[in-house]
Amino acid sequence: MAVMKYRQWKSPEPMKFEGKTMGTSWHVTIFDPQKRNFQYSLDSLLVLVNRSISTYDSSSEISIFNRSEKGIAPSLPYFNPPLTISEKVFRESGGAYDPTVMPLVNLWGFGPAKVGRPDTAEVTKVLGVIGLDKVRQTGDSIIKSVIGVQLDFSAIGQGYGADVLTEFLISKGIKNMLVEVGGEGMALGMNEQSGKPWKLGLVNPASPESFFGFIELGNRSFSTSGNYFNYREVDGIRYAHTIDPKTGFPAEHAIMSASVFAENCALADAWATAFMSMGHEKAIVLLKDHPELDACLIWSVKGGVEKYLTPGAEKFITFEKQ
Repeated sequence: MAVMKYRQWKSPEPMKFEGKTMGTSWHVTIFDPQKRNFQYSLDSLLVLVNRSISTYDSSSEISIFNRSEKGIAPSLPYFNPPLTISEKVFRESGGAYDPTVMPLVNLWGFGPAKVGRPDTAEVTKVLGVIGLDKVRQTGDSIIKSVIGVQLDFSAIGQGYGADVLTEFLISKGIKNMLVEVGGEGMALGMNEQSGKPWKLGLVNPASPESFFGFIELGNRSFSTSGNYFNYREVDGIRYAHTIDPKTGFPAEHAIMSASVFAENCALADAWATAFMSMGHEKAIVLLKDHPELDACLIWSVKGGVEKYLTPGAEKFITFEKQ
């Protein structure tokens, strides 16, 4: 009688890469039968992205654009894509997301210099150079129609960086990966080690050191914007870092965090910022007209928090008992 031998199945080992960029860290987990080392390539791509859109690099293309009177013709291919996405979300959000808010961000002390509370006259003056409708792409150039207009892709830069890394890995034939830059990123395929979708924690905005729930994702980007980490206190008043581009003042809404899931991470990043700016009531109405987006919105109420999930998000988010 023949004895059949069975080879014990062994789960594949993931490959992991990480580094620093955009004032934060990045992490990539992939499954690659060829066991290729992509560390140098991933690092190099993020260096190039920064040379194009980092406002903290005075020699970057976006910094040169911001100092210019009329605009520039970028030489790197990393300026136009986030601008195109910004134009789309700016238009569809009614201006709630606007990457020209940098002068207001600096005015309120969320830039390099820490300043006091600006008065209404100062805010009104700066509003004259706010508005993405004052920037346009034409041919190979990006043109500003008003001197003093500045762009800041900080709200989507990390998400866009994750998109660039994802596209590179896809071009190398990687099908299962988790790409994360500063907490924003893309989950593609599945975690081959567990045989399940990628599992991520959803930060509790009322207690940021804990998780509010868990997300299981495959083939979807993820981004969360919240005011629980980045804020300033001046004369005993707390100001959130989300600036309302229409009023010029920090947004004052009950919304605490907005997690968005979309086809790419820069898009999710931009919408998360827009929802924080407009508040959860308007965001819920808008989401019903955008079935391509999934979201989880959390806002404060007397005695606790409330949440809203799109129908799609209900399928991949589970919540801890509070």
